[in-house]
Amino acid sequence: MLSGDKRALARLMTYVDNRHEELMSIMSAVHEKTGKALRLGLTGPPGAGKSTLADKLIKFYRQSGKKVGVVAIDPSSPFTGGAVLGDRIRMMEHASDEGVFIRSLGSRGSHGGLSRATRDIVHLMDAFGFDVILIETVGVGQTELDIRTLAHTTVVVLVPESGDTIQTMKAGLMEIADIFVVNKGDREGADRIKGELMGLSDLQGGSWPVPVLKTVAVKGEGIEELGEVIAKHVEFLKNHDSDKSRRNRLLKEEGIDICLSELRDKVSALLGEKGNYENPYQTATRLLVKMLK
Repeated sequence: MLSGDKRALARLMTYVDNRHEELMSIMSAVHEKTGKALRLGLTGPPGAGKSTLADKLIKFYRQSGKKVGVVAIDPSSPFTGGAVLGDRIRMMEHASDEGVFIRSLGSRGSHGGLSRATRDIVHLMDAFGFDVILIETVGVGQTELDIRTLAHTTVVVLVPESGDTIQTMKAGLMEIADIFVVNKGDREGADRIKGELMGLSDLQGGSWPVPVLKTVAVKGEGIEELGEVIAKHVEFLKNHDSDKSRRNRLLKEEGIDICLSELRDKVSALLGEKGNYENPYQTATRLLVKMLK
């Protein structure tokens, strides 16, 4: 994989998704080769046009010669737990481009909109040598805060019809934005919601004033401006004192997530399928005693 073999990359991604028994040692080695890619998160409510926007951003970055990896978090199939691959269909024009690699993942019920495998997949793409990694979340709204722990720059995509829901969203989803995008900006109400978002941005304060842009992704309008603002945010992070502390915090949170994930697997294996689990507190007490011996 490190020598540029896409088949090896795809195989390692399958190992990640299936939680291969050697995954910890594999990812430990991979992690030493990461840290060069721009990780760009796209999130927002369903129907905002995130996949179309991602498609146009791929084209934008490819025009400047950058290699692009895409992790598209699809709603999981209720039957198989796998991704429904809708995002891949929308991005098919890039399928033959050697500089683009698209991987769809099922969310598998993750409350943060990201599956357990997402972070590891992103690390693999980073180590492989992609310059930009787009992470598009499933679009369930306020619970998508996990993207903040993974992306360097988070773009929250809304549409003019989102205006009535801003008040309920701002306590969660609205606060993770590094950039707001009002997509489908040629529709009625686009200027109104842009004004509301600018007001929220002013209230949030901070050393990075969150920009609000309008795009019409299906027509490619506003994409270049968005790319320029993303670049400005990346430059801001490089030159700002808080970037190092943010990076340390994210690495700490990642370590905790890895521990919890491994512990959950071990706990599940110890419990097995059979047994008396009528009282979950007694079950937990017995299990903790057993694990701590």
